[in-house]
Amino acid sequence: MYKVLKSYFLSPPRVRDPNFITKEGKSYSYWRLRILYTTMVGYACFYLIRANFSMALPGIRAEYNFSNTEIGYIISVASVVYGFGKLFNGFLSDKSNARYFLPAGLIGSAIMNFVMGSSAGLTFFILFWAFNSWFQSMGFPPTARLLTHWFSPRELGTKWSIWSCSHQIGSATAVIVSGYLAVEYGWRMVFYIPATLALVVSIFLYNRVRDTPETVGLPPVEDYKGDIKKEPRTEGSGLTVKDFVTIILKNKLVWYVSIANLFLYIPRIGVMTWAPTFLKEFKGADLFLAGGQVAIFDIAAASGGVMAGWLSDKYFQSRRGPVGTMYLVMLALAFFVLWKIPANHPFFDTIALVFAGFLLSGPQVLVGIAMADFTCKSVVGSANGFAGFMAYVFGALISGIGVGKLVDIWGWHGAFILFIACSLLGAFFFALTWNAKPRNNEKEHISQKK
Repeated sequence: MYKVLKSYFLSPPRVRDPNFITKEGKSYSYWRLRILYTTMVGYACFYLIRANFSMALPGIRAEYNFSNTEIGYIISVASVVYGFGKLFNGFLSDKSNARYFLPAGLIGSAIMNFVMGSSAGLTFFILFWAFNSWFQSMGFPPTARLLTHWFSPRELGTKWSIWSCSHQIGSATAVIVSGYLAVEYGWRMVFYIPATLALVVSIFLYNRVRDTPETVGLPPVEDYKGDIKKEPRTEGSGLTVKDFVTIILKNKLVWYVSIANLFLYIPRIGVMTWAPTFLKEFKGADLFLAGGQVAIFDIAAASGGVMAGWLSDKYFQSRRGPVGTMYLVMLALAFFVLWKIPANHPFFDTIALVFAGFLLSGPQVLVGIAMADFTCKSVVGSANGFAGFMAYVFGALISGIGVGKLVDIWGWHGAFILFIACSLLGAFFFALTWNAKPRNNEKEHISQKK
């Protein structure tokens, strides 16, 4: 059984003879577009069975009378599991075939959503949402690996930011669909219906994804785009723990961006999880209106991510630090404005959320790109897994239990002070990478180990 599983999930796929046109007559541009839209649909579906929890929360609280602190335990335990999962699955994804690894995570997450819809009691919610988070952590690392194999460093900022719209597409769809399901059919259907769709999308992923250009008879993307020729490196099974330590843990730029990501994720997870409850309790919105406002927040976030990637490529020579810093400083201002708008002014709340969404998404996108810039594509899944580990194990603990406790004691004012402070701290650590550019030549990283 172990050998069968290893052959499917861990063994690198067979490589064909490289040509710019495959034997089936499919061009490089065809495959790049196919990988881009397929991973966008797939990762959007991951969010569909992840962001739905926030829309189920009001119904769960009403039925079980949970406090904000108890809800915070569900969020924080799941976030810690997600963080450890990103670290482990990030390393595993660099040794695996994304065609199998990616849909396997989506199937597992869908199953856990079915279980969540049947759960009763705090312990069950904590346990099964934590399991869901483990399967969710199998989504981003293999996708990051796919992007760096199919798109070159010079274009990665723009292409990655376009792909990142999948976050917002998934979140916006989740809050709209889940808001409707919660109001019309109850909170349990918020888990059942999206989970059914996710099972269908997992089949689509398996059908459309291919691991690397070489597996379809195409040369490496550096040859196709005319980038700096990189020294050949053993992919997949050749990745070692020593590689992880040398290329990632000993890299100060990786640490700066990861710490910035930690502070970024406190308001990000805070808004993603608590926004419907905050808008209902603090701003006077009904649940359906709150879902629409959060959806607009996510739509604005999509444009913010694309703009951040494009700006960093076009005007800052692929330097991510300046754009991330400016976004986070302005984000602190946007949170301050949202905080101070009086209740029962949904139009102004929505405008403030638009700016907050736009500014929050940019640095989030740039973190993933920076992990690819400052390491190499052989370990990009592991590098993003490390950044995710920092964000979720430490940052999301605060955004879950911490925000819940703050709200129970000091109200939503305390939560907004926390979000503003974290935005400014994230800007500081992004600023430490201000002059750092992508390391296009993988020889640097190999020579460091010798």
